[in-house]
Amino acid sequence: MDAVPRAFFADHARLADGWRRDVLLEWNDDGALVRVTPDSAAPAGVERAKGPVVPGMPNLHSHAFQRAMAGLTEYRASATDTFWSWRDLMYRFAARIGPESLADIAHWLYIEMLKAGYTSVCEFHYIHHAPDGAPYANRAELAERVVDAAGRAGIGITMLPVLYEYSGFNKSAPRDDQRRFLNTPDALLELIETLARARPENGDRRYGVAPHSLRAVSGEALAAVLEGLDARFGHAPVHIHIAEQVAEVEACIAATGHRPVEWLLERFNVDERWCLVHATHVDASECARLAANGAVAGLCLTTEANLGDGVFPSHDYLAAGGRIGLGSDSHIGVDWRSELRLLEYGQRLCRRQRNVLSSATQSRPADRLFDAALDGGAHATGRPVGELAPNRRADWLVLDDANPGIGGHAPDTWLSSAVFCEHGETPIRDVFVAGRKVIDARRHADEDEALARYRAALRGLLG
Repeated sequence: MDAVPRAFFADHARLADGWRRDVLLEWNDDGALVRVTPDSAAPAGVERAKGPVVPGMPNLHSHAFQRAMAGLTEYRASATDTFWSWRDLMYRFAARIGPESLADIAHWLYIEMLKAGYTSVCEFHYIHHAPDGAPYANRAELAERVVDAAGRAGIGITMLPVLYEYSGFNKSAPRDDQRRFLNTPDALLELIETLARARPENGDRRYGVAPHSLRAVSGEALAAVLEGLDARFGHAPVHIHIAEQVAEVEACIAATGHRPVEWLLERFNVDERWCLVHATHVDASECARLAANGAVAGLCLTTEANLGDGVFPSHDYLAAGGRIGLGSDSHIGVDWRSELRLLEYGQRLCRRQRNVLSSATQSRPADRLFDAALDGGAHATGRPVGELAPNRRADWLVLDDANPGIGGHAPDTWLSSAVFCEHGETPIRDVFVAGRKVIDARRHADEDEALARYRAALRGLLG
């Protein structure tokens, strides 16, 4: 039997059927909503929101250690500065990360995510070993540090240990600067099992797997890790980098005769448990098939723009009923509002039109994209998030009534203002995860200490 529910009252809250008035949210001790009742009277003694309430946003793609790199690669290092030159710099930085520095970076990053309104994160974790490639005595050492950082910050996490075998297609031998990433399918599954024994799955924690990419994992290894995952964890989330770069697509065609997404769809059941991260360079056929299968396209707009990846065909993909979600990836920015803004603006620049990603039923792009990112993000996490409804996690954001774009405006413009307007501080005032207030008036209880430790870690890495 559920424990006595806790409660919170909102004058306005965004539910599955849109904005509703006088909404009473009630949840149990496990952090799951048990009742969501619009048109209610405010009970005595129940906390009342200081502005409109919306579901918390899932962040479906994160490489936590890269937060400490933000700003360090913004210079031209070669005549043709691309993703691949950036990757070389990233590998050099990754070689310096240790357990303590990773924990401190992740803790600060997850606090930043909460302050931005992300209430859960999918961590695509691929630094597994010591700098020389030798496993730590505890194979799950670094993954445990990241999971613990999420717990301390108070954010929900789907931990996705990465399978990495090769440096490129045709089973090319790994580079020396990739040795910290390498595992066999069996070793990776053992790592996940070790992690899950020490920190079992619960309402705020889930495990899955991330085959890094088709260039880094063979078809046989991908099949083996999926079989092992299903035997141990059921229908768990599967995330993969794919078709991010033109050069990757060309190399895949040269090695296999197929485009990356095409190859994957032909050989595996790519359904709603799958998140195809980036998928920037998909053709019309891949776009339609991916949408029909219910898989999530994991879009990381600020990172993709920063790396010069290209523009995902979001207009066509959404028109085909495709699922999308948002990730902050390399964390040059940590703000779902910026990701949604850039998603729409990329289409405006390509098509030389405005309000491109609206639909016949939602004329405002911010509303449509917000709802789509909640749905896709929830599928990518494999956790019951993304909606204020019974049996979902009690995760929500309170927008600030005192914000010029919120207070005094009608509900139908609140999300448009939050996404497309940048006037001063964030409109996100308070953040709740599993019914716990983790951000109060834009502050996290641990942020001063966490920031100090992050800065110390950064000094050590850059020194």
